[in-house]
Amino acid sequence: MYNDDNEKSRGKILIAAKRIINGDRQDAYGDPEDSFGTISQFWSTYLDRHISSKDVAIMMGLLKIARMKGQVEKIDNYVDAAGYIGLAGDMVKG
Repeated sequence: MYNDDNEKSRGKILIAAKRIINGDRQDAYGDPEDSFGTISQFWSTYLDRHISSKDVAIMMGLLKIARMKGQVEKIDNYVDAAGYIGLAGDMVKG
C-alpha cells in the first residue's frame, strides 16, 4: 500500500490515507460523520461540554501524532493521522 513503485515518493502517505478513508475504513465502519457523531456524544457527556464530530476527527489525529512521539516509527500512524485530518477538513462548513 505504501511502497507502490509506480507512484512518486512524495504524497504516498496522502494517497494511502485517501484509499483508507474512502475504502476499507468506510466499508468497515460506515460514514465517519455518523461514527464521529456517536463518539462526540459520549465524549460530550463524559466531559460535560460539547464536542463536535470535527473535534473528534481532530483529536483522533492528535492521538496518532502523540503515538509518533518517542516510539518506534510506524507509517500507519502517519497515514491514519492524515486520514483523520482529511476527514476533519471535509467537515468544515464554508
